[in-house]
Amino acid sequence: MFDVTTKSMQWGEETLTLETGKVARQADGSVIATLGETSVMANVTYARQQKPGQDFFPLTVHYQEKYYAAGKVPGGFFKREARPTEKETLTARLIDRPIRPLFVPGFKNEVLVMCTVLSHDLVNDPDMVAMIAASAALTISGAPFMGPIAGCRVGFEDGEYVLNPTVDDMQDLRLNPEQRLDLVVAGTKDAVMMVESEAYELTEAEMLGAVKFAHEQIQPVIDLIIDLAEDAAKEPFDFQPADYSELYEAVKAAGETEMRAAFAITDKQERTAAVAAARETIKGALNEEQLDDANLGSALKKLEAGILRGDVVKTGKRIDGRATDEIRPITGETGLLPRTHGSALFTRGETQGLVVTTLGTGDDEQFIDALHGNFKSNFLLHYNFPPYSVGEVGRVGPPGRREVGHGKLAWRALQAVLPAATDFPYTVRIVSEITESNGSSSMASVCGGSLSMMDAGVPLKAPVAGVAMGLILEEDGSYAILSDILGDEDHLGDMDFKVAGTENGITSLQMDIKVAGITPEIMEKALAQAKDGRIHILGEMGKALSETNEFSVHAPRIETMNIPTDKIREVIGSGGKVIREIVEVSGAKVDINDDGVIKIASPNGDAIQKAYDMIHAIVAEPEEGAVYTGKVVKIVDFGAFVNFFGKRDGLVHVSQIENRRLNHPSDVLKEGQEVKVKLLGFDDRGKVRLSMKVVDQETGEEVVAEKKEKKEESAE
Repeated sequence: MFDVTTKSMQWGEETLTLETGKVARQADGSVIATLGETSVMANVTYARQQKPGQDFFPLTVHYQEKYYAAGKVPGGFFKREARPTEKETLTARLIDRPIRPLFVPGFKNEVLVMCTVLSHDLVNDPDMVAMIAASAALTISGAPFMGPIAGCRVGFEDGEYVLNPTVDDMQDLRLNPEQRLDLVVAGTKDAVMMVESEAYELTEAEMLGAVKFAHEQIQPVIDLIIDLAEDAAKEPFDFQPADYSELYEAVKAAGETEMRAAFAITDKQERTAAVAAARETIKGALNEEQLDDANLGSALKKLEAGILRGDVVKTGKRIDGRATDEIRPITGETGLLPRTHGSALFTRGETQGLVVTTLGTGDDEQFIDALHGNFKSNFLLHYNFPPYSVGEVGRVGPPGRREVGHGKLAWRALQAVLPAATDFPYTVRIVSEITESNGSSSMASVCGGSLSMMDAGVPLKAPVAGVAMGLILEEDGSYAILSDILGDEDHLGDMDFKVAGTENGITSLQMDIKVAGITPEIMEKALAQAKDGRIHILGEMGKALSETNEFSVHAPRIETMNIPTDKIREVIGSGGKVIREIVEVSGAKVDINDDGVIKIASPNGDAIQKAYDMIHAIVAEPEEGAVYTGKVVKIVDFGAFVNFFGKRDGLVHVSQIENRRLNHPSDVLKEGQEVKVKLLGFDDRGKVRLSMKVVDQETGEEVVAEKKEKKEESAE
């Protein structure tokens, strides 16, 4: 009934297995990839015909994490997987980016790739397994896919690269100083196609070494996919790219001069309008048959790309007049918004971000429900890209894949320099509002986010800047690397290479390739050119900061204290009674962690101190020989019980009340009376022994020494 094909290999510490032929047999390609006990099923289907008039490649990649994979039930009211999580969205993008450029040029049939996590061993992250499964499914599907690709994750610990580190090793890297890298690389047999990373000030050489290491480690996986395809691949889909050479020549003859003049305009809005006018001029010169040709859009794009790309490689000058390594003018401004905790406006050429920082308490941390467990995050970065930022009209809705991806890239770049939670116990939220865009708004978010946090008084380890690099690679092997690319250079170029970091090293690297990969030589040169650009931007950012960045008066103040874990129950009280009383009496917010760390937050310093004192009175132990102020809670024949330390009561024996004989303690004391007592110690049964007579009841000072001095004076 089943024609099953299975291939396995040892990969690092685990066994990697690819299987096809048993499940989802009606899909064009279906592969279940298993690494350890983590299994992901990838299913590929593609349309046999292109939709009429479609001038783009409609590839859709979905990645789904099923909670049953880890033996969990989804949270929420419906108890069902709903909208994609951030992890699912980011993983779908990770898979999409390296496979998209590898479809045969001109193929515009609809393609759907669905990756479903079936089992998760909580050790091997399913995202790389999903990428391998998707590549294998595409390779055997018969679709015109020029793969396969493979991907892996790389860590960097004690100067050594680590293949496929565990989920726990990659969790919350900034709390693990020994682990300095979370790098994902995807590539073909010959070249690297995609890089995504979170790093802790790695040098350019260390980062390049990690990419090379990853490319070497994926080679056996590519061979395994090829081995699977040799036994299980379907007949290749008969697809021949359309020949529109005659149409292209007609387009070129009709408007090359106008298009070249349009691209010579440096202002984006004017250039966009001129390019649109040149397109209309070209269309006006074509006949009806040519206008109805489905490849007209491709011919126009080829003309635009040829003009932009050829001129840059030949002359070294770009469409806005800059040299290849020149950064656009930069302006930074902080403290724009009077009521926010921190704000910055970062402008680089025609790209601008208004970035705002808000400081919150432990209650503001984000709870994240993941397959490998629930955890909290105290650093949030949200990126918004409204239509007006590019002068367009469009629908506004919830964040899309682009917004999530760009926000995560900026998050990775900035979180490496955040202070430890013990030094700065705040939840930090950054919102980047992109108000103008013409090239790399994600890197503007990094620069603006760094300025905004410093304006809010966040003690960053170092400022962070980011720059987007581009590449134009011609068929003869000549190329140009472009610093701080424009939108058109990104759209018509061959590489989007974003590097962010401090003066000391890289904190994030993201690379997407639109051609069949780049060589290590090109990547090394791009990293070096990006470092020069980053250092220049950091210098410009420094001009926007004052020497002292004051903490906003509108931000909450937070103090931390540590208590023994066995005292947590006493601070919380039965049903939370004690902690509620502390909050009500002091007016401060109190957050207690399981490890005994307490955060006390309030804009009012007195409220923080009041809460601190109340908690301290509960958890601290009374000190022998110290003087305390207490209240009489009960009077008995042999003395009085005094509440002197939090909930702690002690006995003042009748002989310790005054320096004279009393008939009964009630002769001088009454319940509720405030008295000052000295802790004499503890008896054999641990009972507290207190004394009033050795303490001056008005000043609280001990009187024993004073009486001794008077006796010595009278003896003389």
